[in-house]
Amino acid sequence: MAIARLTWFDANRVLAAFGVVLIHSTTDFEGQAFGQEAAADRVVPVVLRAVGNLSGSEMFFTFSLFLLAMSVDKKRRDYRDVISLYAKRLLLPFAFWAFFYVWFRLIKAHAFDYSDSMWMQISEARNWLGYAFLGSSQYHLHFLPTLFVLILFFPLFRSATRYPLLGLGIVATLGAMANAQGYIWDLELDLLTTQFLARGAKILGYLGFGLAAFAIYGMTREGVSRGEARQIRGAALIMVLVALIAALPYYGAAVQTGTYGYGVGWTLFGLLLVPVAVFYVFLGTRYANWSPKWSEFAKYTFGIYLVHPIFVDLFDICAFSSGYYLAVKPGLYCVTKFIFASAASVALTFVLSKSAFLAWTVGLGSEVKKSAIRESKAPA
Repeated sequence: MAIARLTWFDANRVLAAFGVVLIHSTTDFEGQAFGQEAAADRVVPVVLRAVGNLSGSEMFFTFSLFLLAMSVDKKRRDYRDVISLYAKRLLLPFAFWAFFYVWFRLIKAHAFDYSDSMWMQISEARNWLGYAFLGSSQYHLHFLPTLFVLILFFPLFRSATRYPLLGLGIVATLGAMANAQGYIWDLELDLLTTQFLARGAKILGYLGFGLAAFAIYGMTREGVSRGEARQIRGAALIMVLVALIAALPYYGAAVQTGTYGYGVGWTLFGLLLVPVAVFYVFLGTRYANWSPKWSEFAKYTFGIYLVHPIFVDLFDICAFSSGYYLAVKPGLYCVTKFIFASAASVALTFVLSKSAFLAWTVGLGSEVKKSAIRESKAPA
């Protein structure tokens, strides 16, 4: 049955993976909103980015912590077992990809003629602290070390399983994070120190995603009827709309200036909380006739997340060298980049998953794979 296999949840995971790819496909060569183009031509990339942000990396935090809640509740794992398991799941792939991307970035640096500065960065020993602990060798790797530190706090989250109202604590933690990070970035400190302090504030803020994820699991454990599911879905859709409205200044500024800036105030809340609202939308569809194929594909989502920057960069390099970026509008450029990066990421993840030696790099080593499949099939 669809409910027993949590296919609503697996569908969410799949779409979240492609949402992250979409986010990183909506930029120019400098990672911005096509500042050299007319404002009207920026609309499509910015709208696509808004769609991707419905399930960005914050969604990965939420569903990863949801799986953790399920695991510690059903498997009765103690603290040491949980930390040991997730160290294997997260830190081993992180070490591999952090090292890989240090050197892979040189390909793009050479193509765009900034390899000297990249070599200078690599040659400074202190930058390797950022690579090793912050995941700064590539923009998406922050997820793995941050998630691992959050998992250290899972006993704190468990109270939200019994009392789901505690999930609202995410508003307080994100507010504290935003306030602290604003102060930290204004300090006259060296960049690496600032980055470590800002990451500490981020971990404080993202404790709220643990509370929210465990609260959602608590609701599913107690049972959600068909009528309650419809009510949750309707309320969650309204909250998605509210979050998008709150984030309008971010998207409007991107269209006007050609720069993806930083959310502040309620804009930040809109950007960060919309994935949680989307998670509730999917919870509200738990009785829908989801195909089991969602669950079969979901195990590849971690790998897609890890490898997709390879193909985003390769597409940019090819588009630059061939002149393709000059021949099309930004909207079409983003769509074709997304299609290429998505298809290639799925293919590479599938190939790696079949390797007895490299499957662990995409979270599909034998022990991890069996555990993930068991959790995915568990009733909720």
